Amino acid sequence: MNIKIIGTGSAVPKLRVTNDDLSKMMDTSDEWIKSRTGIRARHLAVEESTTTLAVDAARAALNMAGVTAGELDIIISATVTQDRLLPNLSCELQAALGADRAFAFDINAACSGFLYALNLVRMYLSSGRYKTALILGAETLSKIMDWNDRSTCVLFGDGAGAAVIRAFEEDEKSGVLAALQGSDGGKGMVLNCRNRPLNNPYVDHGNEVPYVHMNGQEVYKFAVRTVPKAVAQVVEEAGMSMDEIDLFLLHQANYRIIEAAAKRLGQPMEKFPTNLQECGNISAASVPILLDEVNRRGMIKKGDKIVLAGFGAGLTWGAALLIW
Repeated sequence: MNIKIIGTGSAVPKLRVTNDDLSKMMDTSDEWIKSRTGIRARHLAVEESTTTLAVDAARAALNMAGVTAGELDIIISATVTQDRLLPNLSCELQAALGADRAFAFDINAACSGFLYALNLVRMYLSSGRYKTALILGAETLSKIMDWNDRSTCVLFGDGAGAAVIRAFEEDEKSGVLAALQGSDGGKGMVLNCRNRPLNNPYVDHGNEVPYVHMNGQEVYKFAVRTVPKAVAQVVEEAGMSMDEIDLFLLHQANYRIIEAAAKRLGQPMEKFPTNLQECGNISAASVPILLDEVNRRGMIKKGDKIVLAGFGAGLTWGAALLIW
């Protein structure tokens, strides 16, 4: 059984906010942000929501795949910023698409979420019981940022990326060949955001608003150590060498992290396409948006060997190797 991505899609909000735009609101500058992260701009939701972005990305992926919503068996959304605690984003997406046959649920693995969803779907489809799935990462991170904290808010953006995945009974070696997931909850508080506080007749938290808090140095050290190790592991599991890989699509958090990963893996930066310059860090949507961009630009051809990898709050990480 070969599990293949047969369609991709993405969506970002209309509003593009540059570093110079942010410098008018807070003590920062284009040079300060670019030199530390590589980010020049990001898209922030104004009229859009996590759900509308997810719907747009999903429809684009379904259209590319030539698959109708009625053919879907599974919908899995990875997000930390769903519009409602309930119903979940996947059920809202199911209703919007008219995917009546599918079962739908969300997962929260932060920036690793799309990789977690991919591995989950791989196992579901490999069982033979299901044939077609839709997975996506969708975020409106702007709503959980403290816009007075320049160390965090300048890093993140909003958007959604989706993929349609189908099981094929073929003998040729293709599709997702290897995948892994990992977590280290003991270090989870280096990147955290509280949920709504207790609210009952015996507790009064006033007007407390939870925001993202991050220890940037600790996250950086975790990423440059964990991502290359995860990539090497899936490449080895697939029985390949690093030089055989055509593209490495990594979570778009920081250009320095991607450079460090390339160096540790002994691979040229030409194999590591990036879009963080225009998108910033979009958590679970980061990897699928980048995948859709390189796919639509014709940068991927049949038979190409591709590694996807991400890391995020939890702390979590994931990686996958596939033949296109």
